[in-house]
Amino acid sequence: MLRRLYDWTIRLADHPRALWVLAAIAFIESSVFPIPPDVLMIPMILARPNRAWTIAGVALAASVLGGLLGYAIGALAYEQIGQPILESLGKADAMAEFNTRFNDVGFWAVLTAGVTPFPYKVITIMSGWTGMPLGTFIATSILARGLRFFIVAWLLWRFGAPIRDFVERRLGLMFILFIVLLLGGFYVVKVL
Repeated sequence: MLRRLYDWTIRLADHPRALWVLAAIAFIESSVFPIPPDVLMIPMILARPNRAWTIAGVALAASVLGGLLGYAIGALAYEQIGQPILESLGKADAMAEFNTRFNDVGFWAVLTAGVTPFPYKVITIMSGWTGMPLGTFIATSILARGLRFFIVAWLLWRFGAPIRDFVERRLGLMFILFIVLLLGGFYVVKVL
């Protein structure tokens, strides 16, 4: 099953609409979707290393735009849904203190979540919810997602053939590592 999924993704990389699919996944991953765009981006670059920079650029642009949607969700839905619930539980003061602390380290939170496997959507929503300055959010998102996607693109462009051989020979192991990273990110979110 993994081999068929991997082969399908590699074939998708050559499809004329592959960049649009990547853009859609990167966009929704930044606000609601649980699967990162790397799942599609990596095979696309492995299949077409000469397009590595274009692929990374599309992922970056779509991810930052999707992050703005996450920011809007946090900024708009919190007041209608989250705040009344917290006030009824007597937690409004605690949330005000949390907002201040988050915004004090917000740059680092966005940067860390944007570069690591930590679910970026959590930070985008929290950034809107806490009222992080939009300019800081956008600049940090561009920096973080740019680092993540362009470093991956450079590594795959530079070492593509050996990495592709490694992935194809150890597909099961790579899938397990991906799942462990994904679950680890969800665990960190739950603990925080």
